[in-house]
Amino acid sequence: MAGTANVEDYAREYLKTTVESISGDYIEKGLAEIAHAFEQARKEGRNIYFFGNGGSAATSSHMSQDIGKLTISPGHPRFRCQSLTDPVSLILAWANDSSYSEIFAEQVKSLGQKGDVALGISGSGNSPNVLRALEEARRQGMTTIGLIGTGGGKMKALCDIALVVPSSNMQHIEDVHHIVLHLLAAYLRDSSK
Repeated sequence: MAGTANVEDYAREYLKTTVESISGDYIEKGLAEIAHAFEQARKEGRNIYFFGNGGSAATSSHMSQDIGKLTISPGHPRFRCQSLTDPVSLILAWANDSSYSEIFAEQVKSLGQKGDVALGISGSGNSPNVLRALEEARRQGMTTIGLIGTGGGKMKALCDIALVVPSSNMQHIEDVHHIVLHLLAAYLRDSSK
């Protein structure tokens, strides 16, 4: 196809841009704040809820699994994690009977308690169902955290802790969200040894 770079050049440019997306100290600062909130939740026996759409839904499931399983350490309480993207029949029921924008907020209403943690993931920062869940979490006195991109969107103002990837490219934003996930899970695992 005319005008298309070869795969080696394309990969080199993609990786260069990804590295630029993780430059600066925003990840370290955000990671420290998120780790502190998670450690506090573990210490107090609080729940941590994860949610997002599309690729961020998969990240939500992945994050819940990694934090919940990878960090198990003798002598330390386990993290109590749940991905709100996983109960498909419940999501479809709320989407059908109410609206798609309520699929996570309704779960937060049922499950969330003061002191729990709600972590929303949105590349744009403007996903209506993520925004609604964060609004509900704040109403219930939960700590709200956002993994965001594209300047933070409307979501940034709803988060006690907002880690905003300085990019508007969805693939690079999601790449960085996965790096943050793995850094957080590895840190929480290794700091418990």
